[in-house]
Amino acid sequence: MRRNCTIPYLTITAMAVLLPVSALAQSNKNSEGGEPKYEFGVGVMGSFYDSKSLTGPGGSAKAGFESGLGGSIWLGQNMYRRIGGELRYDYAMNDMRLNGGSTKVTFGGQTHAFHYDVHYHFTDRGGKVRPYVLFGGGVKFYDGTGTETAFQPLQTVAVLTKTQEIVPMITYGAGVKFQVTAKVNMRLEFRNNMSPFPKKVITPTRASGGDGWTNNFLPLVGISLVF
Repeated sequence: MRRNCTIPYLTITAMAVLLPVSALAQSNKNSEGGEPKYEFGVGVMGSFYDSKSLTGPGGSAKAGFESGLGGSIWLGQNMYRRIGGELRYDYAMNDMRLNGGSTKVTFGGQTHAFHYDVHYHFTDRGGKVRPYVLFGGGVKFYDGTGTETAFQPLQTVAVLTKTQEIVPMITYGAGVKFQVTAKVNMRLEFRNNMSPFPKKVITPTRASGGDGWTNNFLPLVGISLVF
């Protein structure tokens, strides 16, 4: 029940922030011909991962995460005609997963990502359509939320755990912003949040593999207030 209510809670929180920001926007006087310089937005996104191979004396398995959903909140600033930056928070629900032969085991999981991104736009600030590319970095918090048991299928290869892990993160992607009104933008975006594979949350047991970084692909639809 708690997991199903998270996105509505995220939306309510975003709206609670959006109202005072909207009031601030009414009184804000921007330079350079009154073009908007700041942006506060919320979005809904899909969340998809690649997987890692684990091999040990007890067999082998593919380790990763189920497809899921999430939400995002950001506060951005267009510092220059084509360059801007954003502070951003991403939340996603993706159950952890092990696949070995005909056996599959899953375990509840969620992530929280905090990062700063630099945006380069291909059109000037104030344009009605603004394609862009982005690059940034921050931290990602993996959280196992399932119920642990004395026996777990494929535990001779790896164990899905109810623990937490914080790792560094690199993000990059591209998107396009559409001006809906003078104060409202719509955004379509696709990004990859890359982080080291979380071996504390998905713990190999005498197995090798799972090294390197894992890719988290995030298509997003969002809306934002500009001021």
